[in-house]
Amino acid sequence: MPRRVAIVTDSTACLPAQLTEKLGVTVAQIQVRIGDFVDDEVRVPVPKLVDALRDQLDVTTAPPDPGAFFWSYADAAAAGASAIVSLHVSTGLSRTVEAARQAAAQSAVPVHVVDTQTCGMSLGYAVVAAATVAAAGGDVNRVLSAAQHTVRRSSELLYVDTLEYLQRGGRIGRAAALLGSALSMKPLLTVIDGRIAPLDKALGAERAMRKLVDIAVKRAGREPVDIAVEHFDAADRAETVLEQLRAKLPNVRRFLVTQVSSAIGAHVGPGALGVTVSPV
Repeated sequence: MPRRVAIVTDSTACLPAQLTEKLGVTVAQIQVRIGDFVDDEVRVPVPKLVDALRDQLDVTTAPPDPGAFFWSYADAAAAGASAIVSLHVSTGLSRTVEAARQAAAQSAVPVHVVDTQTCGMSLGYAVVAAATVAAAGGDVNRVLSAAQHTVRRSSELLYVDTLEYLQRGGRIGRAAALLGSALSMKPLLTVIDGRIAPLDKALGAERAMRKLVDIAVKRAGREPVDIAVEHFDAADRAETVLEQLRAKLPNVRRFLVTQVSSAIGAHVGPGALGVTVSPV
């Protein structure tokens, strides 16, 4: 019997803890710094981060230490894995892949580190696909193929109240941030080639939400899809968008609502909302 393929990801995948536990996925934690306070993002209370952002405190993020990946890979090998697939946030948004590759070079078993060129539940659903194939006994090539197939077909759609936080973190330029704040225009964004890119805009939050739903419905088409609604300190908005998507998308295999990781929240800011469309 071949030994299993283990799956490792990072916390920007935004997967609920109960799901990663069920799938047997190891999650390396992105670091969040608020002033002199630094911790794994899972241990940073969302209200604390929201207050820090609104008070314009110094908030930054950093990838996991290579040592965190090394021990994750070592634990997987000790548990009987013959290979590891390590799926991570885009290098255009984080240096997480670099840290994973440093650790992979010292692993006792082969580690396939994948820059998924995305983040959020587009990454999360790729992890789910990979873990599902691995659990069914698929070899490393099948696991990689499942993850890459999901990433290629997924769309990450994002609404933010303001581009200020993305500009602060260097994810967009200052000129784009100023343009997005003009005339109460609310920006819609996406991820293209691993970077945040403009998608559309609307006058006011309500119109932007409706446009976000319309774009998601169009991306989904008539084929079966998985849908995730992700938010940062915007639970009511997420529920409203979820209800609208349920009404307009009859062919959905899985709906999931989750709060984005604090590392993503630090860059998109309070009130942000995302929709992931992942064809099955």
